[in-house]
Parts: sequence; structure tokens; C-alpha cells
Amino acid sequence: NVVVVGTDKGNVLTFDAATGAPKWTALVSTEIVAPPRVADGIVAVFAGDGSIHAFTSADGAKKWVNQRVTPALTVRNYAGGVTSRGALFAGTAGGRLLAIDLPTGIVGWDGTVANPKGATELERIADVTGLPLVDQQQVCAVAYQGRVACFDIGRGVVNWSRDVSSLFSMAGDAKNVYVTDDRGAVHAFDKSTGASVWKQDLLKDRRIGGPQIVGDLVGIVDVEGYLHLLSP
Repeated sequence: NVVVVGTDKGNVLTFDAATGAPKWTALVSTEIVAPPRVADGIVAVFAGDGSIHAFTSADGAKKWVNQRVTPALTVRNYAGGVTSRGALFAGTAGGRLLAIDLPTGIVGWDGTVANPKGATELERIADVTGLPLVDQQQVCAVAYQGRVACFDIGRGVVNWSRDVSSLFSMAGDAKNVYVTDDRGAVHAFDKSTGASVWKQDLLKDRRIGGPQIVGDLVGIVDVEGYLHLLSP
């Protein structure tokens, strides 16, 4: 029953979903870089300094703040997080995936998607820049200059991982997870084991984005707006 908007000035604006009447406003530390998430009476807001702020959706009361030290260089991230089963799942700069209890802000688990490597700050960028992929049993994320990893949703234990670098969100169906790597190839991995099912690199010169499930097919949009459909 509430619509929440974040601005580049750090303002959180909320409106009644039925009438559009303003409800409450709040201010966070810096610009808001991703769509806020609303679930279980909590509004989660993602700031440009890597912090996550939570407010009560009814009246805007501040609930908690998750503040982490960010690396010297990061990829500008517009993804935000995903809410499921009373938790907020969000990737961070530095290659972490957090499972945060929405009502309290307590970090249930903190998983390593990728470890920064290299001699320079540029080489050490290993950020999770896409939305996590959440299903009933596990949550998966992929990091730039890192890997794709799937974790047990309750315990945070790594089920499997593969070395793939990507800047985009993942997609998944009943059998596979799909990811576009930073060279423009689309990969399909078995959801249970991480085994490679196929790799399609014919679109690598089309500057494609991340995958989407379109009916029973895998959809990829390129820089010119064409939708390419792949058999799963």
C-alpha cells in the first residue's frame, strides 16, 4: 500500500499507492542508487556509499543501518537487493553476498562470491553488481572479475561456484541458471551442481545485457534493442 522513491539527493519519498498522497520522507547519507525494496513492513534503501538503510513503511521510523567499508575503486551499482522469506539479499563491493534479517538488520550470513585479486586497485575490483537470484533452496550471485556462486539460502554454505565475470543480474528456471559474462557470452549452468550445460558466444559483438526468462526461452537484449531468444 506504499510507493517508495529514492532521489540523487538522498531523499526517501513515500506515497499512498491508491491515492498518490505523500506519506512520509526521510534522508540517508548520500544519493540513492537503486530502487528501494518494500517487504514485511520494512523499506530498504541503498545508498551510493554502500550503506543500506531500513525504515518502517508505515511511518518512516529508522530501523537499522548496515554500513560497510568499501574498496578504493568500485563499479557503480544500480542493482540493490532482493527480499525473500523475511530476509534481504544484497551483493556488495568487494565480492560479498549478505543475507540480512529485515526486521532487525542482523546479518544472518555473509558469503564470499569472489575474492579481490591483483596488484592494482583496478585489478582488485570484484564487485557484485547484479541482483541475486533467489529460489526456495539457494541464492546465487555473480561478481565482476570474480565468479558465480550459489549458497544454501538458510546457512550460507557454498553449494557450488564457477569462474565467470559479469556485470549483470542472473536469471534462472527450474533446471539452470543463466549469466552473461563480461566478454558477451551467455552461459547456462546446472542449478544443482554448477556443471556447464552450454555456452553461446555468437552474440559477443552485439554488446548484450543480462539474461531474462521469456516464457520457456532465455531472452537477451542487445545495445540496439533487439531481443534474441535462446533455447534453454
